[in-house]
Amino acid sequence: QVQLAESGGGSVQAGGSLRLTCVASGYTAGSNCMGWFRQVPGKQREGVAAISALDGSTFYIDSVKGRFTISQDNNGNTVHLQMNSLKPDDAGIYICARGRQSGTNCGPYYWGRGTQVAVSS
Repeated sequence: QVQLAESGGGSVQAGGSLRLTCVASGYTAGSNCMGWFRQVPGKQREGVAAISALDGSTFYIDSVKGRFTISQDNNGNTVHLQMNSLKPDDAGIYICARGRQSGTNCGPYYWGRGTQVAVSS
């Protein structure tokens, strides 16, 4: 079993920055990738960024490329999402996920509770 603890969310003005952190604990040996999903009311949960603990490869949704950077520490058990030049459309609940690499995808098995990101115009 894996537990995920998220932090770093908050409220910023457009153009500002936030840094999210997710720390995995418990039995983490059976999973090897982590990432962030975004939940907006009335819409499907959407994958934003992910990183592989096997080779460090990353994934970003097109809308955040060049502005967000995902990184990992502690043998892939801690993940950060540096979010720069934030826009109102970036707002939502950011949910940390951990899973296993499958091809080029990270298949999530464990989920955090989420941290709120708000961006004002």
